Amino acid sequence: MEISAAMVKDLREKTGAGVMDCKTALQECNGDFEKAIVYLREKGLAAAAKKASRVANQGMIEAYIHAGGRIGVLVELNCETDFVARLPEFKELAHEIAMQIAAMRPLYLSPEDVPAEVIEQEKENYRTLIAQESSQPKPPKVMEQIVAGKLQKFYAEFCLLSQPYIRDESHKLTIKDLITDKIAKIGENIKVRRFVRYELGA
Repeated sequence: MEISAAMVKDLREKTGAGVMDCKTALQECNGDFEKAIVYLREKGLAAAAKKASRVANQGMIEAYIHAGGRIGVLVELNCETDFVARLPEFKELAHEIAMQIAAMRPLYLSPEDVPAEVIEQEKENYRTLIAQESSQPKPPKVMEQIVAGKLQKFYAEFCLLSQPYIRDESHKLTIKDLITDKIAKIGENIKVRRFVRYELGA
């Protein structure tokens, strides 16, 4: 089908991708807008994967104060060059991540940062709960599948990179996805190095 300039414009506004990338995505997906968004995201993931090994030691520390001074967040967001660190898009990303931390109270950066003893304790809690809720014992394989599913929900609640982005109404875009999309657009590796969240009286 013919890809109109209006279709390309709409896709670009939705995704922030380049004009030619949007046109190619629409052509590859026969004009299907939703499929074109997925196509661009997958392309971004591939591009981001290539950049993941690059050293990111520039960036900025974003400070965010919320709720009339009751909640404060500091987050260090790294990139590869000082030039990118000064871009409005990079600063906006740092601000959005700081707001996410203020609102969603993550305890860890990623699932890999959760201590092994915490994971084991969570698994044991899930097994106990499942056993109490079930009238019959679950086969070990089924039990572990249920536990694994519950563990993913734990990560989505307490690990920043696994949390659904608070501004995404579909709740499908995670903070990791948000960063990956920005990597694809900016062309540099971007990483959250560390963060701290303060809450008055907590």
